[in-house]
Amino acid sequence: MTRNDPQSHVGRRNFFKSGSAFGAAFGAQAVAGNAMASPQQSPGRPLISQFRKLGAGNYGMEVSALGLGCMGMNYHRGIHPSREATIKLIRQAVERGVTLFDTAETYGPFVNEELVGEALAPLRGQVKISTKFGFNHEGGRATGLNSRPERIRRVADESLKRLRTDVIDLFYQHRLDPNVPIEVVAGTVKDLIGEGKVRRFGLCEVGAETIRRAHAVQPVTAVQSEYHLMWREPEDKVLPVCEELGIGFVPYSPVNRGFLGGDLNEYTRFDSGNDNRNILPRFTPEAMRANLAIVEVLNRFGRPRGATSAQVAMAWLLAKKPWIVPIPGTTKLAHLDENLRTVDFVLNASEVREIEEGVSKIAIVGDRYPASEQQRISR
Repeated sequence: MTRNDPQSHVGRRNFFKSGSAFGAAFGAQAVAGNAMASPQQSPGRPLISQFRKLGAGNYGMEVSALGLGCMGMNYHRGIHPSREATIKLIRQAVERGVTLFDTAETYGPFVNEELVGEALAPLRGQVKISTKFGFNHEGGRATGLNSRPERIRRVADESLKRLRTDVIDLFYQHRLDPNVPIEVVAGTVKDLIGEGKVRRFGLCEVGAETIRRAHAVQPVTAVQSEYHLMWREPEDKVLPVCEELGIGFVPYSPVNRGFLGGDLNEYTRFDSGNDNRNILPRFTPEAMRANLAIVEVLNRFGRPRGATSAQVAMAWLLAKKPWIVPIPGTTKLAHLDENLRTVDFVLNASEVREIEEGVSKIAIVGDRYPASEQQRISR
């Protein structure tokens, strides 16, 4: 694992109390061909200057090696900052070189798109925005899947207004709708691309056959799915088909909803009324107590290399494929800076194996989703 400025490891929380722990600027070089003017670096602030490409040909999209998942800024992650603080954090991410921002109409619903739109409107030419369709909403919550063409078109028009933009850079189907053939969904997005409302098409949490069928109608730029050291199922079939077809892969929850960062344990409670971890089997006290052994594996690897457990987890993702772009989320500037410094750590093949072998010795406790939610995932 190489790093431009190795420092001794401290805990994730104490990490941010020491101004010298990771104060060095990134030394990584930007990928050739990037046309965006890089933000100016200031002392002590990370600057992400590595870029990756999602998709291929006319539907390829170059973005920063790490994006920002914006969902948790108001939805499913407990008590959140004020609107003003959230907008400031998004803009601080742009200042640090982040160019991919991920949202969805159902995050709130609608509120997250509004936050992202307001924050990025003055900076629109420097960034790419991805959002999603696929649900009906009533009374402030999702009430069922809906990817019928008329619904997709309505979501596109409404999302454009909330995002304060004239085009959606990447439009994902949020969850597969069993009542609408994927070819119809892909064809509808293809029409929206032809009309100039959307630039690219993406899919979330789908299987390899669905990806193939959609791609045959409208080339898919990226597949977004959960993927991290505690959930590696995409490696079986999804990542191979993405590589074959030239499709990018965007892992959400790259540190397993904060767990791999090491701040959560069996005494943590998710009782704010706005945190879906309280229903996830892997976040019961018993499961977290058992699964903390995985965090210890990451700490043992990271400490002598000056990396936090979260950075090790994301560096592992970046090492898997050059077309993988994780989108960690946060509401804290300190965690944003920690996440972005991940690109300063480059794992070699033997280090990847060392991490995987260490984690493989631990039996992961708890399912990823409750059965009702897992039914929405296409395999």
